[in-house]
Amino acid sequence: MAVISPDAPLISAGDRAPRARSLTLGLCLTLLITSVFGLAVGASDTSLWHALLDLAAGRELSLRDEIVLWHIRLPRLLTGLLVGAALATSGALLQGLFRNPLADPGIIGVSAGASLGAASAIVFGASLPMALQLGFWLVPMAAFTGAWGATLLLYRIATRDGRTSVATMLLAGIALSALAMAFTGLLTFLADDAQLRDISFWNLGSLSGANWAKLSLAAPLILLCLGLARILANGLNGLALGEAAARHMGVPVQTVKRLTILCVAAATGLSVAISGGISFVGIVVPHLLRLIAGPDHRYLLINSALLGAIVLVIADVISRVIIAPSELPIGILTAILGGPFFLWILLRQRGIVDL
Repeated sequence: MAVISPDAPLISAGDRAPRARSLTLGLCLTLLITSVFGLAVGASDTSLWHALLDLAAGRELSLRDEIVLWHIRLPRLLTGLLVGAALATSGALLQGLFRNPLADPGIIGVSAGASLGAASAIVFGASLPMALQLGFWLVPMAAFTGAWGATLLLYRIATRDGRTSVATMLLAGIALSALAMAFTGLLTFLADDAQLRDISFWNLGSLSGANWAKLSLAAPLILLCLGLARILANGLNGLALGEAAARHMGVPVQTVKRLTILCVAAATGLSVAISGGISFVGIVVPHLLRLIAGPDHRYLLINSALLGAIVLVIADVISRVIIAPSELPIGILTAILGGPFFLWILLRQRGIVDL
């Protein structure tokens, strides 16, 4: 079987390669600035700069500063970076697999499956024998299980005789998403007031539940998925020319399909499990980068991860301070920003707008 080298391109990057590399450097710098900003800003008046000065002078941080900076803001920042990178990279992978700039992780039922799992845990979790042992892990684990269950069922439906049909996967994903959302709606109907509030807030998405325990479990797997995405770059470049052409070029098409779906399911499932439903990042970020620097996945995937992390950290900062001391669910902000952009994509494709 042919091996996909991450260095030898299968398609020419064209004149946009220098722009893509410059964009990568710019995004790295922006990510650094955004991370410092995300750590420094919050509803609390704790100052990052004063804390750094205290540490430089050899003084210990106050208990309040240590809790706010180390146990609240830092794990929240790192979670936002990972979730944003995972969602945007998953969107870029699926857009390359389906050869459709409007594809995102929700299109294959991963997000809907996670929502169904989380809603099931919220409504029926108290009656489960292991609920007390799992504690706050119950809902994230149920969400991840729902995401993986939907993915395995989708893969089973779309695969026949060892070959996976992308068209069948797309249609089956839409059907499974509708079915999962229907059952989620039924659970919402059966929920009491407290459970209904929990389901609603979970579906809106938030990083307020971020902590070191969740981060330590999710981070290694998400980073593994991001590394795997880099290996898939040339395979997706080959698939852009069509499956037949990709096979002639030595691309192991079925392997690329399987690994892409598994990578998306793992990254999205983990992200949704620890942050709830956050929409439009997977559509907006990779599509915008395609317009700026072209479709070469060697650059698109890394730039999607960087810009996705930046977007989610900025959205999280806004959600923390816009109505402080209360907090606006981050999914509302991403929908407000992503919805108009999605409409612009549709209008642009139809030639109604030229920008």
